[in-house]
Amino acid sequence: MSPSIDLNTEGHRATLTLMREAAHNRLRESDLKRLVALIEQIDAAADVRVAILTGSGTKCFSAGFEIDEIEGADWQENQFERTVGRLEAARPAVICALNGSVYGGASELALACDFRIGVRGMELRLPPAELGLVYFPSGLKRIVSRIGLAAANGRGKSTLFRCIAGTFDPSEGEITRARGVTIGYVEQNVPPHLLDLTFYDAVLDALSPEQVESESWRVDVVLGELDVPIEFHHRPLKALSGGWQRMALIARVWVTEPDVLLMDEPTNHLDLGKIAALEAWLNALPFASLRFRAQQTP
Repeated sequence: MSPSIDLNTEGHRATLTLMREAAHNRLRESDLKRLVALIEQIDAAADVRVAILTGSGTKCFSAGFEIDEIEGADWQENQFERTVGRLEAARPAVICALNGSVYGGASELALACDFRIGVRGMELRLPPAELGLVYFPSGLKRIVSRIGLAAANGRGKSTLFRCIAGTFDPSEGEITRARGVTIGYVEQNVPPHLLDLTFYDAVLDALSPEQVESESWRVDVVLGELDVPIEFHHRPLKALSGGWQRMALIARVWVTEPDVLLMDEPTNHLDLGKIAALEAWLNALPFASLRFRAQQTP
């Protein structure tokens, strides 16, 4: 039987290739154990300076863990998490050459690598929630710490966020959102229609009419958590500094408790105290909340 994962070493480079193309390179528990053994073999080869992880074929890097083995797998040991952790700790620099789309747990392998290079048209999907599966905490931490947008001004970061949030229609392609998922979007600039509203009313405006009727207390809680001075509660946003306008936009999202959080250069105009408040909120979010941040690069 041919190996499910192939190792080819050439000079200072080692290439690991997932070899189950007919099964979309899905990983069985035995494959995970083999991958760990191969990583340890690469670590022991002093001449290897870089490792490449890729999949066979042109359509799919990997569809994640073999679903048929989920029920019988030993999740107390959690071989999948152990494998990802071992890949992350590999001695050489590891490049994930994404030859196609990535699904489920395979995203963990990609994110555990030092660098990722994809192909045009590929997708990255995380379907565990749709299957009723609980994503392990370390996986969520890895996702939220490594997926983001970094580009110079004018390269489309804000436009992409608006497309994801559903406030702007893409000119091509499609965006698929899971049924019932809620998206919170901290915009880069205050929308004009909010400028004449008071701080309190601008945050209240983020709630649905039903929530305004019975859960307006949420606004008081959020403004208290952000230490918004009482005198600012009833001051129009246009009369406040850029920092407090930014905090109002953050509060509008905070009060809705979204499943996915998009932040467009969130620290703009914030002083150290406000940045600390933002960090405290982010650190207190449940693991199930996914966070993506756009940041300008030189």
